[in-house]
Amino acid sequence: MEIDMTISMLGIDIAKNTFQLHGVDNSGKAVHTKRLARRELASHVANLPTCTIVMEACGGANYWARVFQSSGHSVKLISPQFVKPFVKTNKNDANDALAIVEAASRPSMHFVPIKQVEQQDIQSIHRIRTRLVKNRTALINEIRGLCLEYGIVLAPGAARVKSSLCAAIADGENELTASSRESLQDLYEELVDVEARVKNLNTKIRQLCRLNESCQRILKIPGVGELTATAIVAAVPDPREFRNGRHMSAWLGLVPRQSSSGDKQILLGISKRGDRYLRTLLIHGARSVLSHYKELDNDYNRWIGRKKVTLSHNKAAVALANKNARIIWSMLNTGKEFEIGLHANAA
Repeated sequence: MEIDMTISMLGIDIAKNTFQLHGVDNSGKAVHTKRLARRELASHVANLPTCTIVMEACGGANYWARVFQSSGHSVKLISPQFVKPFVKTNKNDANDALAIVEAASRPSMHFVPIKQVEQQDIQSIHRIRTRLVKNRTALINEIRGLCLEYGIVLAPGAARVKSSLCAAIADGENELTASSRESLQDLYEELVDVEARVKNLNTKIRQLCRLNESCQRILKIPGVGELTATAIVAAVPDPREFRNGRHMSAWLGLVPRQSSSGDKQILLGISKRGDRYLRTLLIHGARSVLSHYKELDNDYNRWIGRKKVTLSHNKAAVALANKNARIIWSMLNTGKEFEIGLHANAA
C-alpha cells in the first residue's frame, strides 16, 4: 500500500492491542488515518516518512516513543489533561487521535519528557519501594489495632512494634489465645519480610546514586538526599525540556494557583500538578532543613532565615522546595556544582 508522503504530524491513540493513527499535512488536513493491531504498529510507522509523532503520556508511551525514535521520527508526549478539551463530539479512538494532533499543534502546548530505559529502571525501584512502604504502614496499623482489642498497646514505629509484638506474643499473662498468637506471629514475620525488602531497595537506590554523577552533584543541596536525587534524575531526562527553573518548579506543582481577572490578581495554594511523589520528597527534605536550621553567614542560609521569620513552617518548606527545584534545574542544565553564594538567588 502506498503511504502518503505529505504527513507532517501523526497522532497515535495508544492502547494495549489496538492503535488509532491520524496524520495531517502542514496545513492541518487529514492525509493518513488507520487502525492497527499491536504487532503491525512498529513496522508501519517505520515505513512512514520522517515526521513528528505525538501521543498521550500514558502506560506504554515511553516504550513506543523509544521505538519510534529509533525509526528516525521526532516524538512528543502530551499530558492527557491537555488533550481532553480537544476531543470533539463523542469519545472514540478516532476522535482521540484527532484531539492529540489538535492539542500538539498549539504553539503554547507543554510536553512531557520521554524517559530512557535507565531512567525507567530507577523509577521502577522507587515505585516498588513506595508500595512496600505503604504496605508496611498498613501492616503496622493492623497489628496495633488487633493488639488493642486484647488490651495490648504497641508504640508506633516499625522497630518498636516488632520488639513490643515479640514481647506480647511471649507473654503468657495477657489475653492472647493460641490462635491469636499464631496470627500475630504470622503478621510479625510478614512485617520482617517487608522491612527486609524495603532495606534491599534502599541499598539499590544508594548504589545507583553513587554511580550517577548528576545524583552526586545534586546531593550537595541542603534537603536533597539519595531518594530525591535519584527520583529527580529518573523524572527529568533532559533539563532543556524546561525553559528555566521556574518552569520546572511549576511542572512539579510548587508554584501558586491563580484565580485572577482584570487588575485583580489572586494567588492561591500551590497547584500540586505533576509528579506528586517527587514534590513530596522535595517538601519533606525542605522541612528537614528548616528543622535543623542554623544561622550561618551565607546567602542561602540568610534566605532561609528570612522565610522562617515571614512565613509559617509549611509555607517556608514549600518555598524552600521551590528554590531547591530551581537550583536542581540550574545544576542539571549547566553541569555546575552547588555553590551557596552562586545559587542563593535561584528563587
